Amino acid sequence: MIGKLKGALLGLTILATFAPAASAQEKPADIKIIHAGRLLAVPGEDPLGPSTILVENGVVKEIRAGRVDGARLNAADATVIDLSDQFVMPGFIDLHVHLSMDPGPQSRDLIVRKSDAYFGFVGAKNAYNTLMAGFTTVRDLGSKGTAIFALRDAIRDGLVPGPKILVAGSAITPTGGHADFHGYREEVLNAMPATGTCDGPDDCRRAVRAMVKRGADVIKVTSTGGVLSNTKAGTGQQFTQSELDAIAETAHMLGRKVTAHAHAKEGIEAALKAGFDSIEHSMWADEGTMRLFKKTGAWLIPTVYPITYVGDTREKLLQGPFKDMPPNVMEKLIRLGKQPKDMTRMAYKMGVKIALGTDSGVSPHGHNAQEFIEYVAIGMTPREALMAGTVNAAEAGGIENVGRIAPGMAADIVAMPGNPLDDIEAVLDLSFIMRDGIIFKGAK
Repeated sequence: MIGKLKGALLGLTILATFAPAASAQEKPADIKIIHAGRLLAVPGEDPLGPSTILVENGVVKEIRAGRVDGARLNAADATVIDLSDQFVMPGFIDLHVHLSMDPGPQSRDLIVRKSDAYFGFVGAKNAYNTLMAGFTTVRDLGSKGTAIFALRDAIRDGLVPGPKILVAGSAITPTGGHADFHGYREEVLNAMPATGTCDGPDDCRRAVRAMVKRGADVIKVTSTGGVLSNTKAGTGQQFTQSELDAIAETAHMLGRKVTAHAHAKEGIEAALKAGFDSIEHSMWADEGTMRLFKKTGAWLIPTVYPITYVGDTREKLLQGPFKDMPPNVMEKLIRLGKQPKDMTRMAYKMGVKIALGTDSGVSPHGHNAQEFIEYVAIGMTPREALMAGTVNAAEAGGIENVGRIAPGMAADIVAMPGNPLDDIEAVLDLSFIMRDGIIFKGAK
């Protein structure tokens, strides 16, 4: 009886720890003081020397030069975090992930065999790995079912650890398109309808509205075929111009950014002409396409690292993690080769606006910071690469209160022993991770 009583009391204690306060007035202020050795408050600007950051209730309240104690900040009871020997900067942002997907050929069959609940757990695992790589905000651009919406809300409500998530839900795709479900028996296909499938301008308006009704924060569209869809349709344009026009107009009418998965030149340019805010991948763009990017002001999200992970030559592919992919997929992967790197180099040299996205789910979650390394390898300076994954990503995604450390911004902060402006690989070794004032790694 005593043992049962102790267990019940322990359970009540745990519940009380995670239960929300009855009202904001009853909850004491959560105040933290961070002493930074070097502070890159706004990527793209010069780093500051020793600095003190005051955080209150998850928001940056004040930044002062030097080491300032709590008494001088009217915060004598604050938790003090000593990062005086560390390089401190804003948390990273990844504009293209698939949290409910893991790399490799097994993902395709899991969609048939497993429930939404299962993918909720997959997403929770991958969200944690992503956060522990320093990515405090991500944009999930395509997940089957409703699990990703639940994961977004659970992280927001403090039930599980992870980055803040902007959710697209199911991609808007034509029947038989890249994000449609195909390649199985008819009865399986009928049991697995793609929520975002539409044909014709009016039907595509309906699909966008339906996704917003589900809770989508952003609209993702498959303007062209894709490399990993098991079909001989290739990577050419799949939506018509009038369909893309209707999608972009409806998304913007409903206050949503709209981004296009697009590989072929024609599909990229059709989305740009329709007024899309950004293009994912953009693999077969040429100089004319890049000029159209600059004319429209759209952002490029190049997703370079996955091709390094799966292999950018036939030999690497056939020995790598995707070697057992179906022939339709392998044919497209082999053709892709080094094109993602060559395209991104061309875009950078021509002055196209670039923001960071990884397509994680094709590559492992938690490897996201490798994209910074890829950008420096194609010619960016470390300063420019860090901008792509912070201030640029925030602007490209229309995400408020993130991407920089300044009063009024979310306290999304990472620290590392090395200086990434000298060696970009410093981003792979983080000592401290904070999201919304919550410490997930580092100081006790």
